[in-house]
Amino acid sequence: MILDTTFLIDLMKADSSAVRKLKELEENKTIQNIASPTLYELYVGITLSDKPEKEKRKVLDVLTSATILDLNAKSAPKAGEVQGRLIKGGEMIDPEDAMIAGIAIVNNETILTRNVEHFSRIRELNIETY
Repeated sequence: MILDTTFLIDLMKADSSAVRKLKELEENKTIQNIASPTLYELYVGITLSDKPEKEKRKVLDVLTSATILDLNAKSAPKAGEVQGRLIKGGEMIDPEDAMIAGIAIVNNETILTRNVEHFSRIRELNIETY
């Protein structure tokens, strides 16, 4: 399962739904992955924060148990197809979300997100929310 940026931010805020979902994942021994564009999004947030060192510690704590799945020669073209198809259909999606989707599709992973609206437009993507 790929933990999307929204889920990780909610975890850092101690959102009760996200915390419950994390406990469920751990109880079920679900492998927790993070797509590399999520690191980018989190570090943008750290840099914009008034307390960057505190935010960085929170991020690093959340990342300790996850495997990073990279945007690579297989997932980048898939992400481009996703982005292009949506744009062609008149629907917008953030490039980072398209990259996360490409990584998830190529790795046959479900995305755990609160951002269902954006990801649900990608028909070959498996989504779970909390």
